[in-house]
Amino acid sequence: MKLTETERLVIRNWEDRDRDLFHEINADETVMAFFPMRRTRAESDEMFDTIRKVIADSGYGFPAVELKGTGDVIGFTGLNTSYSADISPKGTPEIGWRMATRYWGKGYATEAARAMIALAFDERGHDQLVSFAVAANHRSTAVMERLGMRRDPEGDFDHPSIPDSHPHLKRHVLYRLMKGEWQRDS
Repeated sequence: MKLTETERLVIRNWEDRDRDLFHEINADETVMAFFPMRRTRAESDEMFDTIRKVIADSGYGFPAVELKGTGDVIGFTGLNTSYSADISPKGTPEIGWRMATRYWGKGYATEAARAMIALAFDERGHDQLVSFAVAANHRSTAVMERLGMRRDPEGDFDHPSIPDSHPHLKRHVLYRLMKGEWQRDS
């Protein structure tokens, strides 16, 4: 199931052949530096199956990002409506991404996220999107800024899913993108 594509990328639901990459990015110390845990293969496979089903049922979640030229899966980007923080109007999707480190610095996260923003605003009729990250996660916040998202300091929050054993990961910064801003700037 293909959701959208760009000049270099296909954004589609996960396939069984993608399990190794999915586990790689969820177990990698560098990719997961701002998350409180790394996933075992069993945990990763369980999450993979759940995400794949959610995408198939609703079109939301974090689908695979595939390179058109090679068919290699490099990570994910998507629209999530199941985050637990009470940070925006009900139904406002979160846009997020995660790429294997060997694909960092090539603009793939930004390119894939732009395609998902267009999908959210132009096809799904959302009025705004949010994204959030640990305040020190400058790579992710840089992507948010390249996408035209604006920091909403009033919306910064302590993420309820982060255990107290990881206080340095609790505080999250919130970014927003309104449909009108996207249309004006795109």
